[in-house]
Amino acid sequence: MTGRRELRQARLRARLALLCAAAALAVLAAVVGAGGLLIVAGGIAGLVAAAVGTWWVLAHRGPLRVLGAALLLAAPIAVIVLYTGQGLWGPALVAVALWGAALGCARSALRRLRPPSTTPGEPRRPPDRPVLLMNPLSGGGKVARFHLAERAEALGARVVLLPAGARADVAALARQAVADGADLLGVAGGDGTQALVAAVAAEHDLPFLVIPAGTRNHLAMDLGLDRQNPARALDALTDGEEIRIDLGQVADRPFVNTVSFGVYAEVVQSPRYRGAPASTVLDALPDLLLQGPRRQLDATADATPLPGRQALLVSNNPYTTEDLLGAGRRERLDSGVLGVVGIRVDSAAQAAEIALRGTQAAGLTALTARRVHVTSAAPGLPVAVDGEALTLPTPVDCSLRPRALRVLVPRHRSAAPAPRPRPDWRLVALLALGRAVPGRPERSG
Repeated sequence: MTGRRELRQARLRARLALLCAAAALAVLAAVVGAGGLLIVAGGIAGLVAAAVGTWWVLAHRGPLRVLGAALLLAAPIAVIVLYTGQGLWGPALVAVALWGAALGCARSALRRLRPPSTTPGEPRRPPDRPVLLMNPLSGGGKVARFHLAERAEALGARVVLLPAGARADVAALARQAVADGADLLGVAGGDGTQALVAAVAAEHDLPFLVIPAGTRNHLAMDLGLDRQNPARALDALTDGEEIRIDLGQVADRPFVNTVSFGVYAEVVQSPRYRGAPASTVLDALPDLLLQGPRRQLDATADATPLPGRQALLVSNNPYTTEDLLGAGRRERLDSGVLGVVGIRVDSAAQAAEIALRGTQAAGLTALTARRVHVTSAAPGLPVAVDGEALTLPTPVDCSLRPRALRVLVPRHRSAAPAPRPRPDWRLVALLALGRAVPGRPERSG
């Protein structure tokens, strides 16, 4: 019943999407031909001007940066003035609103074909000797705020608090816990700490518990854990199930989310970054973006060459097409492949192309691979591993250990949030017309 109901609602939203799109086109056509073309041309010109202004702000200093900021501010104002002066503001607003509604309905329809779900797990008996490492400073003090140590100890876990103000060797602490007889390892902290302990758990084939006490907690989000209340992750100690996920490897370092090379990786090396990220980025980007081939990256993703990239992002399983740079979520954590995104922007024209064409632009490459080989003219390569700054000797290899990590999660955890699908108008049309949708078997009755 649920499948048929979801399909009916998806079809309804697909029809609404097509109706709104048709109405938007009708509004443009009703504005006496040339007026409709002017609305479209003015909007595209404004988008291109904003992209050019953004490039000048990021890639230059001095007068050109000031000019770019002015262009970035003036572009939307100019579009509004154009529409108002030509008497097109009302129709343009209606057309944009209708197109926005069409996109929203299309995404909602496609999302209902793949509602949010959790990765199926296998029930597991509670661990006898769980050991949890907790960082008191992580996430602004979530360990204390949610009384995580006290709650974990009440459930029978041994808690190891990482020393405040000092960089603890968390991998060594995890190995010592294993030597002392731990049958589960867990971490309350950020994703960088999670990865180090996860590698030890995978090495000894022990279950691993994720407690989202960091700032962003991307891994916890993709596992369907409650990031607002990290204490709920402790339910797995008494009523849990086990799932297996992939574990990334860059050189000899594990990662659970992403490895960044190039521009972002060099920026986060600065000691000023944590305290003043915006000003640090603006100060560093002109040198990083326009410094020529000396620091550009050459990569090979399986057999696909990615030469001369300014930035490269490798992820443990690919992010959705709407979230390529790792700011969103991954649909799966057990696909056995890395997500790879390469960027090269050398001019304002290329920046404008990316703004207009997205992943179809020549300067932006998105693909999947099982192994990524990264080289550079520099002997040491700045790398950001799960957000932490490192320098690794060149060349650097990234790979994946499929289903290497056993993760213990609460049996009644929430479904992971559904990704925002990219509108596929062919599928939307099939839905609206009541036709069979590729990849989804139709049920009779």
